This record gives sequence, structure tokens and C-alpha cells, in this order.
Amino acid sequence: MTRMVARRLALASMGGMAILPFTAMAQGTYPARQVRIIVPFAPGGTTDIVARIVAAHLQQRLGQPFVVDNRPGGGATVGSQAAADAPADGYTLVISNSASHGVSPALYRNVRYDALGDFTHIVLAATTPQALVANPRWEARTIADVVRIGRAAPDGLNVATAGVGSTGHMMALRFGLAGGFKVNPVPYRGSGPALADIMAGNVNFMFDSLASSIGHVRDGQLRALAVIDPQRSAFLPDVPTLAEAGFPGLVSYSWFGISGPKGLPRPIVDLLNREVRAILRMPEVQDRFRALTADAPDTTPEQYTDFVREELRVWAEVVRATGATAE
Repeated sequence: MTRMVARRLALASMGGMAILPFTAMAQGTYPARQVRIIVPFAPGGTTDIVARIVAAHLQQRLGQPFVVDNRPGGGATVGSQAAADAPADGYTLVISNSASHGVSPALYRNVRYDALGDFTHIVLAATTPQALVANPRWEARTIADVVRIGRAAPDGLNVATAGVGSTGHMMALRFGLAGGFKVNPVPYRGSGPALADIMAGNVNFMFDSLASSIGHVRDGQLRALAVIDPQRSAFLPDVPTLAEAGFPGLVSYSWFGISGPKGLPRPIVDLLNREVRAILRMPEVQDRFRALTADAPDTTPEQYTDFVREELRVWAEVVRATGATAE
């Protein structure tokens, strides 16, 4: 776990213990049928990968299908709204994340859900740093090159994003503001389609979760210009941090958790929290997460709820500072 994430969890824990709803029910009756896990992004990105790892093991452990349902759009708000509107019976869950429950509620004016009040937050499953990745045939080889090219471009630089409201979208705006040049975010329906277009040469670069891009970096289809973390990544030790490249205030990471609609019965919350935490401790899952450059924090439902509260506060401040809009 990075120092930044640990600090956020510590700050969140200071907010007190949230009381989640309780319904008297036999824990052994759940799940009795298929459970849907909504991923509010297209297949292929980190959110989707984390969801499928956890879903496969939940299915093995609990004896019912856990099916991933990709519902991209609206900076992860479309799928999240579908989860908020679902019955609070434990058969619809959602991968809450840094876009849907961090950036987008501050960025979008028409978000109908309350990222805290309309959800039951169950467990924080994974965190991963971001990186600035580019097409290897693009002329930029360093962050200084990107800034030089950006300042010389009268119409600014196009930058791919995993969607409006994604942390990559916000990092692009912050980077352009700090670097003194214009960026034009080009939203996609998830990291997978965005990375495909970068590798095809249709867009030059993006800020992406290191988890979804590192495989392409290793096989030479992408070039990593910087890691967006306070320290270098052990997975890419030769790649400088954005701070080393002259932008010490720009740090970002992606996070992914499991949530359900508000009013989810406490026995179901406890069961899922316990099972997911056990899954995250499994050696084979830890190996998969390491391959994704992801950490698996160990959180209670109360800690995750307070973590989301702190993230909402932080990203609301970033949106105000950058003047970002969803248009």
C-alpha cells in the first residue's frame, strides 16, 4: 500500500464508525441465486480485471454465479446509478471506484446518486498507482518533451482518458494547468478502448492505471514516461516519478471497491466483507494483484465508507482548483 493510500485510510478512520443497516435474516440463505457485479467501465481496464478476479473466487467460495455486467458511460455514473437503483437484497453489487465515487460526483452536475447516502460500501479491494503512458512512436521521450510539445501546440494536445470523470481525465487537466499548456481530453468507454487507440497511434498519450497498462509497457506497445506516485514503482524502477520530472504536487492513484445499494442487510455486508478480505489474502490472488501492480488494503465496511467520504472531499477540491467540467 502506498503511503498516500495509507494516509487516506488513516484520515478516513478518524471520521468515526459508520452504522450500516441491519435486517434480521439468516446469513446462510445468501446467496441463493446469481449475483450481478456491475463494472461501470468497458471490459479490459483495471476495474474490469479486479472485478473478474474477485467474482471468480466469490463464485467458488459461495457456490453461486457472480457475473460481471459491464455498464460503461458518464464517467462511471451510468453503471453506478443502476446499482443505486437496484433492490437492496445483495444480488446487485457494483465496483465503486475513484471515478464513480470520487471525481464524478463533483464533476457532473446531473449525477442523481449520493455517493455515500445511496450506497452501502462493503470493502476496498485494490489500489494502484497511475502512469503517463504514450505511443512509443510519438516524438516525446520524457515529461519535458511533452511539456515542450504542448506549449508549442496552438490548439493544445489531445489526451485519451478512460472516460469523463476518471482520475486520468483529472490528472490530464492538472498536468496541463501545471505545465502551462492546453490539454483536450478525449473520453473513451474505459481504459481498454483508450489504450487500444494509443497503441494504434490515433491518440498520443494518457494517464492510466499502471495495472492496466504495464503489460503493454513491458511488451513495447506503450512507453511509460512517468509514474504518478511519490516514489518510483518497483515494477518500473527506471521510470521517473512525475515529481522527479518537475511536478512534485501531482500525485494520483486508482482504487476499486465493492458496494451495494443503500440498505443492504448487515449480515450480507459482513459475509461479503469477510469473503472478499479472505480472497485478497490468497497467495494466488496476491500474485495476480502484484502482476497488476495493485495493493489489497484490509478494510472493514466502516473504514471503506470513511475512505470514500475522504476521497469525495479531496476530489471536490481538485475540481474547484482546475475549473474542470464534464463537457
